Amino acid sequence: MSEEYGNDFVTIIDDDGNEFELEMLDSIDYNGESYAAFLPTDMDEDDPDYGLIILRIVTDANGDELFESIDDDDKLQEVYEMFMTIFEAEEE
Repeated sequence: MSEEYGNDFVTIIDDDGNEFELEMLDSIDYNGESYAAFLPTDMDEDDPDYGLIILRIVTDANGDELFESIDDDDKLQEVYEMFMTIFEAEEE
């Protein structure tokens, strides 16, 4: 993802109507699907529950991008490892 224009922020609304603002770190295509990695904008790095949020990117009938959770734990772990490989390479 290009940082040429700054960071991307999105507001996610969960099934209960709660809004969360997230900062998109990067997106990847993996096994024919697209995924995005986020951090909450209100995160506290000292919080033990602090962590990366990974969502699948889907396109609706109108061509709009939507984000959905990944229910398959094995797939989530694979995608997480792909993002961590990318982030570690960027740090070097």
